[in-house]
Amino acid sequence: MAAPDVLILGGGVIGLTTAYYLARAGLRVQLLDQGDFGQEASWAGAGILPPGNPRHAKTPFDQLRARSVSQFPQLSEELKSLTGIDNGYLRSGGLEFVGDAGHAAEEWRGEGIDFQPLTDKEVHEREPMLAANLGAAVFLPGMAQLRNPWHLRALIQACQMLGVALQPGQAAQSFIRDRRRVRAVQTAAGDIAADSFVVAAGAWSDQLLAGVGCRLGIQPVRGQIVLLHPDRPLLRHILLWGARYLVPRGDGRVLIGSTEELAGFDKRTTAAGVQGLLELATALVPSLAQASLEMSWAGLRPGSKDGLPFIGRVPECDNLFVAAGHFRAGIQLSPGTALLLKELLLEEPPTISSAAFRLDRA
Repeated sequence: MAAPDVLILGGGVIGLTTAYYLARAGLRVQLLDQGDFGQEASWAGAGILPPGNPRHAKTPFDQLRARSVSQFPQLSEELKSLTGIDNGYLRSGGLEFVGDAGHAAEEWRGEGIDFQPLTDKEVHEREPMLAANLGAAVFLPGMAQLRNPWHLRALIQACQMLGVALQPGQAAQSFIRDRRRVRAVQTAAGDIAADSFVVAAGAWSDQLLAGVGCRLGIQPVRGQIVLLHPDRPLLRHILLWGARYLVPRGDGRVLIGSTEELAGFDKRTTAAGVQGLLELATALVPSLAQASLEMSWAGLRPGSKDGLPFIGRVPECDNLFVAAGHFRAGIQLSPGTALLLKELLLEEPPTISSAAFRLDRA
């Protein structure tokens, strides 16, 4: 078999989406993962897609997010047409509870996002099952969601249909370098050569990159999530409460997340973590106290020191790239990240500047 144009290490949503974009552009792509594809942080997330407007986004992160989420309607239809798998994309709208509704409204206005400030009374008109006196909120009609496991299944099948060579259970051990270029990756099954390489291994990325002297400081941040199943639908919109959230699914289930814990590579759920999420859920929606506790789980999100992902070329390695450190935003940033990588690898004009995501940023 001919060596691939690009070998991607890491089969989460970033690696899979990048593989899909590159294969769609006509490149030969091979994708390795130490376990099963899409079973780490990508699977564990809630699939919240905040609104974005590429024409008005100001910061580099907001530009990446806006460019990314604007691709999801077309990407979702494209994946469904190709594979027959519906990823559950839905513009359900969201309520963001804020201490200062005026300040939040100005932020969304500055980003060119459609929004509507709501009084406490208006909040309850939209969501009658909410607790009393939660305060003002901002309604975001453009907020959307998807079902992470469904989206990942669609990406895996789409990659297969486009000829991506998928190799689960194949851990990369080290890189074989020749001066400024990587020649191959060592695995237990043998060396794999390629023209270019992409590390998209999430919380495990630093372990791979240490062999080429690249230390980004990406660390795992555990996020626990709880799934409740009430006897009837209680919510219509996503609820954002600071860094935590409630996401109603179409079948009436409600997903509550999430914690942020520095627990190393420990993916266990804990009594304290689950208790905190249940307390939030019942404080916001008292009727959820009677819902069945269906399941809980945790994922290890790849956090960076400054909160921005790393997207770009490894210094001193001309053909080694990284896409990692997306923390809580892996799903929502995946199309934009894949687009940036495709442009870098094919030396195309960049859609947005990637300078803020450089690996050697100060």
